[in-house]
Amino acid sequence: MFLANAACALGLVHPSATASPYLLALAALTYLLGIRSARTGPALLLFGACTAVDLALCAVLGVGAVHWFYAMSMIPMALVLPWLAGRYRRARQALVRGGWQRAHDLEQRQRFVAEQARLRERTRIAADMHDSLGHELSLIALRAGALELSPTLTGQDRADLAVLRAAVSDAVGHLRDTIGVLRDGPEGEPTASSVEPVEELVDRVRESGVTVHLRREGAVPVLPPLVDRTAYRVVQESLTNAIKHAPGSTVRIRIAHQGARTEVRVTNSAPPATGQAATAHAVPAPSVPGPAPEPASGHRGLTGLRERVLLIGGTLHAAPRDGGFEVVAALPDRVSPERAGTTGEPHPGDGTGSESARRLAAARRSTRLRFVVAFAAPAGVGLLMLASAAYLALQLTTCVLRPADFAALQPGQDRAELARLLPDRQFRYAPEAVTKARPAPPGAVCAYYRSNSNLLDEVDVYRLCYEGSRLTSKDVLPS
Repeated sequence: MFLANAACALGLVHPSATASPYLLALAALTYLLGIRSARTGPALLLFGACTAVDLALCAVLGVGAVHWFYAMSMIPMALVLPWLAGRYRRARQALVRGGWQRAHDLEQRQRFVAEQARLRERTRIAADMHDSLGHELSLIALRAGALELSPTLTGQDRADLAVLRAAVSDAVGHLRDTIGVLRDGPEGEPTASSVEPVEELVDRVRESGVTVHLRREGAVPVLPPLVDRTAYRVVQESLTNAIKHAPGSTVRIRIAHQGARTEVRVTNSAPPATGQAATAHAVPAPSVPGPAPEPASGHRGLTGLRERVLLIGGTLHAAPRDGGFEVVAALPDRVSPERAGTTGEPHPGDGTGSESARRLAAARRSTRLRFVVAFAAPAGVGLLMLASAAYLALQLTTCVLRPADFAALQPGQDRAELARLLPDRQFRYAPEAVTKARPAPPGAVCAYYRSNSNLLDEVDVYRLCYEGSRLTSKDVLPS
């Protein structure tokens, strides 16, 4: 492209004809540059270098106004306008490709959302099975173990109860395997169904022979369903673990409502049979004969409970205490809409921090910049052409010799006498065909003037020839 611009600049060397057939080639090359290149800086530097070369050539050659107009308007217009058209086409093609890519991404995202929904449903089912069915099976095993020790039973009854305990143990094992399969994969928020009050849960556990003390402190607020279910699950999971891992222990439940938070504290003592700490990490020897249900591997109960508590903005602490085990959950009384039903990730609809929002903002900035450039560049070229045209008009209107003044000129007059009748400038762009048809006298120095100030038409040219300081001839050169 730089070579094409150099070829166009060669027209400046010609004294009269400035137009160059390479101007179209230069426009085509700049159009291709706009399509092929995505970078703006190098293209602008190239255009600046070409314009600087053209203007420097005009200054060195000392050309007239027509050549300056050509170098300052026609060549820059051939450089900038086709390049802008090429950039527009490139942007349009990128927009089309981006639209199809966006559609493909949306399809992929839709499939991902459907898969996430399926996994969340599986996790919800697993949580319900663990929280509800696991708790009930533990109570059944506890009651069967207590009945085995009854002195009124026969040997056959005890054998049947031992089989029942074994069956419950197998059922717990199968439940553990099923939960492991269902919870395989990303875990979402387990949406629990409606639950009974904590008091009813405690009463049922007491009927199974477990010593449970429940105490509430503070005014009981109306908790949101999500917080109420979470508090219930904390108590239920803690009771289930105490029955499994510390049979015969005393469980104390304290629910305190203070300020904007609810604290649920469940503490079980050491099992009386062993006197050792019973935790969720180890299973003590059973205090009653027969096989006891084994805890689910992987500590899924406490892990799922911690996830449930964290989901609503609470905290959970579980650790051994005084030979027993303690679970403390601090729950907020209100859950913000941003946290409810999410896993802590940005919501796809809010646009905060998402990749699509950043890309959209960048695309908008780029579009605004291109919009400004698309209007500013042609406006700049137009202003440049207007300034060049005004300068050319000034050149052509200040070299007009009125016909009456031309008629008053007489050969033999001194040049100083004619100065008051002559315009300030000479016409430097006399047609070459006219000057060759009527050559100047040998040894004379000639000056040319326009016969009127009509800018849109070719006019007759007056020629005054001097020898020394004397006017020797005056001629009218037809347009």
